[in-house]
Amino acid sequence: MTAVPNVAEAVEAVVSHLHPTPSWELTDHPLPTGREEVWRFTPLRRLGALLSDAERIGAGLEWDNVLPAGVAIKPISAARARELAVEAPIDRISALAARNSAGGVELAIGANVELSEPIVLTGTGLGGDVAEHLVITVGAFAVATIVIRYRGSAIFADKTDLVVGDGAKVTFVTIADWDADAVHGGHHAVSVGRDAHVRTVTASLGGDVIRLAETARFAGPGGSLEQFGVYFVNAGQHIEHRMFVDHNAPHTVSHVDYRGALQGEDAHSVWVGDVLIRKVAEGITTYETNKNLVLTDGCRADSVPNLEIETGEIEGAGHSSTTGRFDDEQLFYLRSRGIPEDEARRLVVYGFFADIIRRIGVPEVETRLMAAVESELAVLVGGSEEVTA
Repeated sequence: MTAVPNVAEAVEAVVSHLHPTPSWELTDHPLPTGREEVWRFTPLRRLGALLSDAERIGAGLEWDNVLPAGVAIKPISAARARELAVEAPIDRISALAARNSAGGVELAIGANVELSEPIVLTGTGLGGDVAEHLVITVGAFAVATIVIRYRGSAIFADKTDLVVGDGAKVTFVTIADWDADAVHGGHHAVSVGRDAHVRTVTASLGGDVIRLAETARFAGPGGSLEQFGVYFVNAGQHIEHRMFVDHNAPHTVSHVDYRGALQGEDAHSVWVGDVLIRKVAEGITTYETNKNLVLTDGCRADSVPNLEIETGEIEGAGHSSTTGRFDDEQLFYLRSRGIPEDEARRLVVYGFFADIIRRIGVPEVETRLMAAVESELAVLVGGSEEVTA
């Protein structure tokens, strides 16, 4: 019989310049200067209140929730939210979110519950400062799809934890569909149970500045994690995603695929991916990729994939990153068949995103995201009409 490594050893703190030590204490997350590796791409002055230690508790988001039977949502104390959380905040923004939220909210899905309809939470910002800590717990062998959509205007500090039990199957979707003046920063943490399968989808489609740190770890062997992301960056907008997957258990699988399009002067995207394969994590498979399509001059896309490997006893590991303009051969092919240039460009971008959106597996979400892509394309490459998501 093959001995199973002690997974408990693998939850020790990560010592990495790409993954700060988690802590609930604000003093452990000093005000960044911009010289730190994890902040060097971020426009700190534009984050404003998200980094200030002044205790401001706004009115919160206005929530419209669709909850199927077998699902409960309730306020919990700050102490209980910390107890349930996957890990403590890894940056100053999420530490402030946990402190200023004055408690937390728990969305609980019981063991063996199989939901045929998605849970949909829609939070609308009414302006001003907002801090929230959301903990989602999914029981063993449950099946669920959870969709969170943000819209309106807010300065939003966010701490979200998703704890998935053994053998469960979960799709977790977050859509940042903010108004143009919104600022959103936070930390989303995922724990994948033994033999569980988790798919996350992150879409950043609006706002002035969005900066999300997304971390994941495994609670036992056999877990599988897919993380998909799409983002559009328009003139003057900054969208930043920082990924960290901690393979701290053997025979686990992860696949990260994020894609973005940029257009307009000073449009700036940042994607930083890091996968840590610990010594205990034998027999794992992982791959991360980021693709950026630059549509106009004046844009900047920073893409930094990383792998940290502590054992050679793995099935496979890899990463890739590409940033470029339209494929001239694709455009030539389409135009040679009588398709006008604007329409040809629209089709190329549409296909770029459709390839990943169709893998989400939630028809309602796929339809909404493709509608959002069409809406962006109406401005981006000369589409004839605007489609509202």
